Amino acid sequence: QVQLVESGGGLVQPGGSLRLSCAASGSIFRINFMGWYRQAPGKQRELVTTISYDDTTNYADSVKGRFTISRDNAKNAVYLEMNSLKPEDTAVYYCNANPRFFDWGQGTQVTVSS
Repeated sequence: QVQLVESGGGLVQPGGSLRLSCAASGSIFRINFMGWYRQAPGKQRELVTTISYDDTTNYADSVKGRFTISRDNAKNAVYLEMNSLKPEDTAVYYCNANPRFFDWGQGTQVTVSS
């Protein structure tokens, strides 16, 4: 079973940037859609963005124009570049297939606060 390890989170001021990484222990080459999800305190986990095997991307309206997803199948990795961060982006961020296929990793905490 492939395991997912997210990293790159941290504390950042509003307007700042972070780059998240997701390392898979096995191949994601055959996974059509990979995505980033997030879960804010007291809220359900939500899908933020997806990327297909041919690099077609989709974004939730709340992050469109600010976040960029990418994938490197050779490295079994997925990335999330986050710019112009807002306090409402504060959450634990997870990567997984869409629809979910792998067990959830531990996630990486992103906190946007002054």
